[in-house]
Amino acid sequence: MEYIKVSQAAEKWGLSTRWVRALCAENKIDGVIRKGGLYMIPADVEKPIDGRTLRSKTLQSEFAALFLKIDHKKEEIAKRRPFTKGELQRLQDEFLVEFTYNSNAIEGNTLTLQETAMVLEGVTIDQKPLKDHLEAVGHKDAFIYVQSLVSDGKVITEREIKQIHSLVLMDRPEDKGIYRRIPVRIMGAVHEPPQPYLIEPKMNELIRKNEQNKKSMHPIERIARFHLDFEGVHPFVDGNGRTGRLVLNLDLMQNNYLPVNVKFTDRKKYYEAFDAYYRDGDAGKMIELIAGYVGERLGQYLEMLGIKEV
Repeated sequence: MEYIKVSQAAEKWGLSTRWVRALCAENKIDGVIRKGGLYMIPADVEKPIDGRTLRSKTLQSEFAALFLKIDHKKEEIAKRRPFTKGELQRLQDEFLVEFTYNSNAIEGNTLTLQETAMVLEGVTIDQKPLKDHLEAVGHKDAFIYVQSLVSDGKVITEREIKQIHSLVLMDRPEDKGIYRRIPVRIMGAVHEPPQPYLIEPKMNELIRKNEQNKKSMHPIERIARFHLDFEGVHPFVDGNGRTGRLVLNLDLMQNNYLPVNVKFTDRKKYYEAFDAYYRDGDAGKMIELIAGYVGERLGQYLEMLGIKEV
């Protein structure tokens, strides 16, 4: 029988080498033999079934009650149109500060919430790196751009994603808006991002699949899955997390949901959701996390209106 290496099987099936190696270790590929530290895979064996594809068929019913509750909250707020333009602006400004602080803190920015607010008002914080200041300003500019895309009814394309990234990475002019040209690893993660030559086709496929899923998935499930897959591609040399969370909010707002703030204090849960997806094919943890944030923000608006949660 003819055998191929893990790297050859990964390229043939469009999977990462780390994922194929994990499937071999778990005996999920028929006929694999081990020679020393190497796995040898039968050349004619079929690609293993992707648990993510199977699981997606059950998620709609699994989260149906949660999605229904969220959409009911959204409808209650929409019926009342309660806030003035000035009140909405105040709420948006407060969200922007918290979103910028948390999204940057997840990636290692050292500004506190209060310092982030001051930087966004044009104040320089003594003894804090210039990089941290530029990241805060760049994130603010990127979110304002995202809001303009929502107002203009723009769909998510590679061009918009690259432009968001260009604003996020304003301190790195040589890297902003450009797909990475080197392989990368996500420290501590089970997933290995694809090689650089695969990024553009994978991004094209990701955006195409996202459009297709609009016909069959609840928006929150689809948006959470897009976020999981985008971060898995890891298309840029830096700024993928911040860009991904901005794109996530772009998609939420395009579907008339409030933007969400993935909190720095929830980063462990956030990272575990990625591991669950890429290790076990379980998108549910990320869907539940995003849905929880959406429901929480809607609940805050209802509370401000003095309306009992529905």
